[in-house]
Amino acid sequence: MNLSKMPVTPPTYPATFVVDYPEKKLNRLSSFFRIFTAIPICIIIGLISYGVFNWGDHSEGWQTGLTAGGILFLPLVLMILFRAKYPKWWFDWNLAFTRFSHRVSAYMLLLRDEFPSTDEEQAVHLDLVYPNAQTQLGRGLPLVKWFLAIPHYIVLFFLAIAVFVVWIIAWFAVLFSGRYPRGLFDFTSGVLRWALRVEAYAFLLITDKYPPFSLEA
Repeated sequence: MNLSKMPVTPPTYPATFVVDYPEKKLNRLSSFFRIFTAIPICIIIGLISYGVFNWGDHSEGWQTGLTAGGILFLPLVLMILFRAKYPKWWFDWNLAFTRFSHRVSAYMLLLRDEFPSTDEEQAVHLDLVYPNAQTQLGRGLPLVKWFLAIPHYIVLFFLAIAVFVVWIIAWFAVLFSGRYPRGLFDFTSGVLRWALRVEAYAFLLITDKYPPFSLEA
């Protein structure tokens, strides 16, 4: 059978997320101190998301500010609403930042041992489909998508609590066995996948397709 000629089933949603299950045992020492080893990369992602540096006498108004944003949202709302355009370089920025932030999340949640790279994919595979704003995105929907996604916020709130409990259980499991239980691994990565789809719909604005209530890939 020639596998290269077999049809490839397209993803059911234009935002995909998969974390490779670690084949080797996880590093127990690194996992034990994960909160501390993650501090440098958390500082970096915090500065990318929002950073301010002030210098001089505030009373006299002398100050220098430096700010950086995470994902582009409000400019996209306006661009889609008034121009029916989604600039490609804005999409590329959002994609790169989202990939980076999910590598950090996977590391913090003990899913992987590799220290998060700022640019390499590593074992965390995330992809978004670039939309045709004129034919695939409704102009007025960006104004209400965040509101329409409220049911997902409620579910994800409780799922986040469950992920925290799973993280504690997995932390002990890794310390004693070096393994992240596969069922718990799939659940945690599934919650991250669910959250990504909601983000893609309500804030990254790459699709008008309502995200499914599902942990599945």
